[in-house]
Amino acid sequence: MIITDAYCAQNRALHASNEHYGTSGKAWAPQVRALADWGRKAILDFGCGKATLARRLGPAYRVTNYDPCIEGLDATPEPHPVVVCGDVLEHVEPECLDAVLAELRRVTQEVGLFVVHLTAARKTLPDGRNAHLMQQPAEWWADALRVAGFAIESEQAGAHEAIFVVRPA
Repeated sequence: MIITDAYCAQNRALHASNEHYGTSGKAWAPQVRALADWGRKAILDFGCGKATLARRLGPAYRVTNYDPCIEGLDATPEPHPVVVCGDVLEHVEPECLDAVLAELRRVTQEVGLFVVHLTAARKTLPDGRNAHLMQQPAEWWADALRVAGFAIESEQAGAHEAIFVVRPA
């Protein structure tokens, strides 16, 4: 199970009440363009939120938007050459992390761009919890990705986020 029903309901409520929740995807468009070979490779936006990455990339890019908390975007995705998972993993329930990482490994055929925020979010869930359920250092996330079957091609870690380019190991 990659998300519990109760937590999915919390995320749906936050998406509905906050127009800015789930909008960070557009920030990764420059990196994704290169990884997708300038539109020649299909992209899966895993945890797409409001699908801002697809809109920023434009119609020349084949993007499949997937988010288990967005009705109509919640169908189990097929594997893709390029997988983007930006500002998602820190939102995962700790007890579901292994399943989410296994699902990411299943759908990543060639390369993944995984961006993880390392600190508390400015947003809170309707039940009062911080929206970033998992606040772990970059090294912790790197280890988790390796254990899940990814090879880390590059890593950029700052005080607030870590950006990983990964490939199936």
